[in-house]
Amino acid sequence: MDTVLNWISGHQQMIYIVILMVFVGVEVIGRVPSVLHTPLMSGANAIHGVVIIGAIIVMGQAEEGNYLALIMGFLAVVLGTLNVVGGFVVTDRMLEMFKKKK
Repeated sequence: MDTVLNWISGHQQMIYIVILMVFVGVEVIGRVPSVLHTPLMSGANAIHGVVIIGAIIVMGQAEEGNYLALIMGFLAVVLGTLNVVGGFVVTDRMLEMFKKKK
């Protein structure tokens, strides 16, 4: 318990910044109009594509016995891929709403 408290006191400023980023992110995303949702989703998909590439690089640079890095890299690739595919599916459904019906 003491090590956790020492870590928290040593990283207090970083914890405050992360908490502030969460609040600012919720406020910014909450105020985005629905018209801008599709372009922002496409931008997020591009960012997650970079995350997938980074995870692949981490897996390629991992040492032979470092199973934690391999597992975390594989998990990052899988979850990042799911996020990108899901983002494109949602974007496609949003664009379908704006098409004229026959």
